[in-house]
Amino acid sequence: ARALPAWRDLLPKERATILHKWNALIMANQDALGALISLEQGKPLAEGRGEVAYGASYVAWFADEATRIYGDIIPQQQRGKRMTAVKEPIGIVAAITPWNFPLAMIARKIAPALAAGCTVVAKPAEDTPLTASALVLLAHEAGVPAGVLNLITASRDHAVATVADWLEDSRVRKITFTGSTPVGKYLARESAGTLKKLSLELGGNAPFIVFDDADLDAAVTGLLAAKFRNGGQTCVCPNRVYVQAGVYDKFADMLSRRVAELKVAPATDPDAQIGPMINIRALDKIARHVDDALAHGARVLAGGKRLPELGPHYYAPTVLADATHEMLLCGEETFGPVVPLFRFDDEAEAVEAANNTPFGLASYFYSQDVRRIDRVSRALQAGIVGINEGALASEAAPFGGVKESGYGREGSKYGLDDYLSIKYLCQGNLA
Repeated sequence: ARALPAWRDLLPKERATILHKWNALIMANQDALGALISLEQGKPLAEGRGEVAYGASYVAWFADEATRIYGDIIPQQQRGKRMTAVKEPIGIVAAITPWNFPLAMIARKIAPALAAGCTVVAKPAEDTPLTASALVLLAHEAGVPAGVLNLITASRDHAVATVADWLEDSRVRKITFTGSTPVGKYLARESAGTLKKLSLELGGNAPFIVFDDADLDAAVTGLLAAKFRNGGQTCVCPNRVYVQAGVYDKFADMLSRRVAELKVAPATDPDAQIGPMINIRALDKIARHVDDALAHGARVLAGGKRLPELGPHYYAPTVLADATHEMLLCGEETFGPVVPLFRFDDEAEAVEAANNTPFGLASYFYSQDVRRIDRVSRALQAGIVGINEGALASEAAPFGGVKESGYGREGSKYGLDDYLSIKYLCQGNLA
């Protein structure tokens, strides 16, 4: 709180200069940070290095956006009065980040907050505190003043008490959270007493639709990129894959062949494509979903088993045919390398099934029919829609969901607004 006035009152270009230095330091340490991510969180080395660049892109983006916080002059309504609207930093921000992208997610929250002139207290996931600590150390080295960016690491039990204190503290004006929908709902309820502003990026249950006019090679490649990044441990990865009946068997064969070729290995293996899952709880959920699907009639086309010879945290990338909506993996987010293939007959059926979930973060579909592309992109209930594309994330695009996937947007020009408040100024007696 004591650091807020001085940071808020810096010129935007002064804050931007510090953020650009931070970005440069992150990229100068890309190899070391990427290796740390792989060791701590389990994604392959190439993905760890990629996450560093991805996280740094948000720092660079919002460094530039810091100098573009514009207000408005309101057209005169009465003689002798001048009305303007200005944007000001909202104040102290509490950021709660997940383990699956331990650098990118915290950068995506901290960078816009600092660019706006806010001060931040951040709590990384208890599974991945080291990456966040390294990132904050580099921010301080870049010139972020003491007290402006603060980090709290804690066990799960102590984290609950820490967050409860933030929820009650009227000095904390905003909470930004990425995580589960139940926790997001808890934060929304408990912050009501002080009417904090919230950004919530919550759970997903993303559909991936393959129509019979799709380029199947492109659809398989797009699904591999979307689903198996970070071993399927992403909030936007496809959880339900709907394939039109006329191409179902061909697509299933093409996909299962590609999935069977994916190399599962320790994250530090240079050739690894799938690393370990984050913990045993994650493995148990994946196995439970696969076992339930098999009990309800699914068939294994690839994988379908743990890999104890590699260690306790490994699961084979899996393709399941004949998935149905009675299965757990249809209603729950698996958060692992499992692709269930659902069969559908027509467009209306696919869209209805895709939207039949309380969540609405991301959706994907593949088609070469321009009219269908227009219809389906408008019909899908999601904050993000991939059209013939499996890689959606960009610092220049707004990231966020609808329905029970949360509210608020991160990245893009819209991402700064969540850290600003609008003040209306009316100056009279000017005639």
